[in-house]
Amino acid sequence: MTQSSFYLGYFGLTERPFTLVPDPEFIYWSPQHRRAYAVLEFGVLSHAPITMLTGEVGAGKTTLLQNLLGQMEDDVTVGLVSNAQGSRGELLQWVLNALDIPFDADDAYVQHFQALQDFLISEYARGKRVVLVFDEAQNVSREGLEELRMLININSNKDELVQLILVGQPELRDMVRHPSMSQLAQRISSSFHLNRMNAEATQAYIRHRMKVAGADTDIFTTGACTLIHGVTGGVPRLVNQLCDFALLYCWTEEVSKTITALVVQSVIDDGVFFCERSYDSEAHA
Repeated sequence: MTQSSFYLGYFGLTERPFTLVPDPEFIYWSPQHRRAYAVLEFGVLSHAPITMLTGEVGAGKTTLLQNLLGQMEDDVTVGLVSNAQGSRGELLQWVLNALDIPFDADDAYVQHFQALQDFLISEYARGKRVVLVFDEAQNVSREGLEELRMLININSNKDELVQLILVGQPELRDMVRHPSMSQLAQRISSSFHLNRMNAEATQAYIRHRMKVAGADTDIFTTGACTLIHGVTGGVPRLVNQLCDFALLYCWTEEVSKTITALVVQSVIDDGVFFCERSYDSEAHA
């Protein structure tokens, strides 16, 4: 099946507006997403030792992060680590891999640490600084977070040779707030927590993504948007899932090109989308 035979042509769209793959082109810059991005950017530009961004699953953290990485200047060397796990020493190997630093897995920890330190010093000598980004950092243990804190102690005179960006779910924020993590918390210069979207932001988010995908009219009614917010709690990833199914249902019925709360409710009633909460849709049809 080609995209032209899918719902795209029916709604006059050029691409699917609600895929689950993070795409910076579809970023909806809500006030809190603008603030979150500003904090990330400030952390990099101000040479903050550690910058932290947390939020619910699907809140848009990774999309913001990818947009940030796409804007990095040539004088920044970036190492991206996703879903890192493991005991002491293994985390350092994740870092070496992310920076493309050759190493022998059988070498001792001190040799791996020396390889990283040599790399950081060589980058500094070239006028470059290193930013290590940990996505899904809530999977790193407290011991691992402490190991990361030790990395930022590698410095040259007054200049820190490496910065950390920690991105993760709310559990990461809870871990950092633990009394045993006080030394780490003190090194976090910039931090932001992404909350769920409210009803108004959810409607603006839906219409923004539809417009980017080629829609020239408001296909989702206000009632549909209100219902979508009610059952997703304003989590962007869940909003995407429900909207995608709503477009599919509306296309297969071929009755109208407007998605009302009744169409959304049909998706919910069929059980193809898992609702976070029950919602009275009749008042919003």
